Amino acid sequence: MNNAEQLTISTPGRICLFGEHQDYLGLPVIAAAISLRLQISGTPRKDLHFNIDLPDIGGRDSFWGDQRLLYNKARDYFRSGFNILWDEGMRFSHGWDFEVHGNIPINSGTSSSSAMMVSWINFLLHACGHARAGDADYVARLAHRAEVLEFDEPGGMMDQFSTSYGHVIFLDFSNHDIQQFAPRLGTFVLGDSQQPKDTMKILANTKNIALEAVELISKTYPKFNLRQTSSGEIENELSALPPRHREVLNANLIDRDLLREGLRVLQKDPVDRKQFGNLLSRHHEQLSRYKQVSTPKIERMLDAALAAGALGGKINGSGGGGCMFAYAPDAPEAVAEAIRGEGGLAYIVEIADGTKTITAE
Repeated sequence: MNNAEQLTISTPGRICLFGEHQDYLGLPVIAAAISLRLQISGTPRKDLHFNIDLPDIGGRDSFWGDQRLLYNKARDYFRSGFNILWDEGMRFSHGWDFEVHGNIPINSGTSSSSAMMVSWINFLLHACGHARAGDADYVARLAHRAEVLEFDEPGGMMDQFSTSYGHVIFLDFSNHDIQQFAPRLGTFVLGDSQQPKDTMKILANTKNIALEAVELISKTYPKFNLRQTSSGEIENELSALPPRHREVLNANLIDRDLLREGLRVLQKDPVDRKQFGNLLSRHHEQLSRYKQVSTPKIERMLDAALAAGALGGKINGSGGGGCMFAYAPDAPEAVAEAIRGEGGLAYIVEIADGTKTITAE
């Protein structure tokens, strides 16, 4: 791009349709970008100063873009994004004044931080005139490095890829299989419980138990394969596991199979909306009852949404608070009001584009 141009990059939030708490086990996920977005706008400067204004949260940051940066705090994402590009050999001829705005719920499981990182990486690629600016795969991989690997976090790659690519995306990183498609689904209602969640604690708990269960069962059934083995094949071995490990492992096997069924449903045109909604609710049952990542308030919000006409729904993200969503192609307003009646914030959303330039003039 011309260095004198102003620029705005917009990136969506995301919901996980199938495969919640599965990607860190090497299993596939199906996620969807939603029409709540974060955008970063920039105006070029004459010096190498980078000023970042975050009026939505009352935050600011600034640095000089002439060297790799030191971190001032945990998850110092603007600096880590800059550093990853610096490590790739990218340099800037001038600085920028940035302003960040968004309507994605923060710390609620809808990937607000990944939307910010994807926007930031995409912006910086455009700003230095990189040939792969806007390349969804390249942007996602750099964003994952900057958000997760740079800080040695335990998260997977779903958030960066789903927000970068947009629409509905099937991700199987163990096979390097990425499929993007655009089923005609209609509306969802995202419900924010406004309950803070501890993502790292929830992830560590569910992930560690699942991995321990796999290790235990592999000792008595050496042919066990998390991607292939059915629960019927290991019925005796499952029953011998400690109760909590048995519940979590069996839930993962069920969720694995629900994803496969969900993929078949989503690939049909038209989508069987009732079947799709039912699969979402069956996935939620495993997350809530066995993986125990839901909360009483989220359960009430889901129950109210279903009573108001939603065809299905589930908790979204790591859990322990945060958001749920209901699939409501026929009655979104009534479902949104039902969620509000249980004390949640409600957003009517649709499937959306991935990261993109919305102004460049």
